[in-house]
Amino acid sequence: MDHSLTALDAAKARLDRAAAQHATTATPLWYVDVTANKLVIQADRADAARSLLAAAGVDNSLARIDRATEHPRPLYDLRGGDAYYIGSGGRCSIGFAVTRGTQQGFATAGHCGRAGSTTSGSNRVAQGTFQASVFPGNDMAWVATNANWTATPYVNGSSTQVTGSTQATVGSSVCRSGSTTGWHCGTVQQLNSSVTYQEGTVSGVTRTSVCAEPGDSGGSFVSGSQAQGVTSGGSGNCTSGGTTYFQPINPILQSYGLTLKTTASDPGDPGDPGDPGGTWSAGTVYQAGDTVTYGGATYRCLQGHQAQPGWEPPNAPALWQRV
Repeated sequence: MDHSLTALDAAKARLDRAAAQHATTATPLWYVDVTANKLVIQADRADAARSLLAAAGVDNSLARIDRATEHPRPLYDLRGGDAYYIGSGGRCSIGFAVTRGTQQGFATAGHCGRAGSTTSGSNRVAQGTFQASVFPGNDMAWVATNANWTATPYVNGSSTQVTGSTQATVGSSVCRSGSTTGWHCGTVQQLNSSVTYQEGTVSGVTRTSVCAEPGDSGGSFVSGSQAQGVTSGGSGNCTSGGTTYFQPINPILQSYGLTLKTTASDPGDPGDPGDPGGTWSAGTVYQAGDTVTYGGATYRCLQGHQAQPGWEPPNAPALWQRV
């Protein structure tokens, strides 16, 4: 029996309305197949599809039930500066998306949560769990997220994607993204500072002239396209101005074996120089003074960074010196 497209579209519309009250994950998909002249329902169980048809008042002759091959789920991006919630309480901000092997997640401030604390995203959807956290002493942590969340190199408020983590020098421009006050900029005032909060002293942080407010904690500090660190604390506010400290990102990556999510091409992408032999490796966090071999030569690291394809020692004289 032939059915008009109008009749099939109307049947689908009735199914859409009924789904608000009666749909289950056992019937994840339905659509009009013009070629087959049917309203197609994909379902784990045929009885679930028939129940939905009955609830919608759609005649079975208009429909075809197929075994479900798709089990869709919502997908959300991990983006620096976006809010996340800890348990049923406080709010902090994502620092930078990271990976650890195949596990995705994000770096943030240690004072935001302890290992085992659960998180939900800015949309209040279940997100992940703190894997490790240090505060005071340092102010670093990382959260492993569930499969609904995808690591990205984006920072909220910036049109530039993160490409690496080369440390900015004193006097450099630096900007911060946080879920309370958004995007604010200033300058790096002092590296390797120690600051005492009510909870104790935190060492190795960078002092800046950028303002911040509660809820911005954990959020991204960037200089150009280079990740700098996660917001720790400070004084003042974004109305009158203030001073803010950030925990540098490279020690977080190194401490927890994390890889920063960047726009750098994969090792197998066109233009990859291949493996000339040596100990240098993309994705590794290097500190000033570290030595590597590459292409038969030895190089000394000049400043801390996370190695990226294209930053091989002979191609990055700002980062490596041949010895």
